[in-house]
Amino acid sequence: MPPVTQALIAANVAVFLLEPVTGSTLVEWFALWPLRSGLSEAPAFQPWQLVTYGFLHGGLAHLFFNMFGLYMFGSDIERLFGSRFFALYYFACVVSAGLCQLVVTGWMGAPPAPTVGASGGIYGLLLAFGMYFPRRMVVLLFPPIPMQARVFVFVFGALELLLGVTGTAAGVAHFAHLGGMLGGWLMIQYRRR
Repeated sequence: MPPVTQALIAANVAVFLLEPVTGSTLVEWFALWPLRSGLSEAPAFQPWQLVTYGFLHGGLAHLFFNMFGLYMFGSDIERLFGSRFFALYYFACVVSAGLCQLVVTGWMGAPPAPTVGASGGIYGLLLAFGMYFPRRMVVLLFPPIPMQARVFVFVFGALELLLGVTGTAAGVAHFAHLGGMLGGWLMIQYRRR
């Protein structure tokens, strides 16, 4: 496994193991809180949260699926991009996912709730995988359906848009996932120039 992918997985697991020890402190300080949350009882937004929220997870299944995605897609993308650009790419996806989540939840007037998870970065990696390895076969976990990577990316992107617009699966940051894909697409355009 390439070094940055390995380091990201190790850091996410380490932070997850710290979460129960610190109580709610990590979430209060490092989860992504809405811009207006400082006006309520919820903790206030801080700029560093645009990166740190990507290392917190809301349970073992959340961590497992994100790290599985990082392992599956990150390894090939890091080998393709090189470790330095891969790290920039991943964090650009995390930040753009956070920004998108802040904008959409602020616009929708959603109640202040923290956003956590590496999903925005993972969706950015998924987009890159679909763009650079479009014909490679990927198998969904549930149900186990094989499909080409480009179809897989399209299905996941369309599903996130549908779920986000309809408000289905509350508690999932669908627009953060789409924001991660947008950040990934912008970084790929930058790389191509």
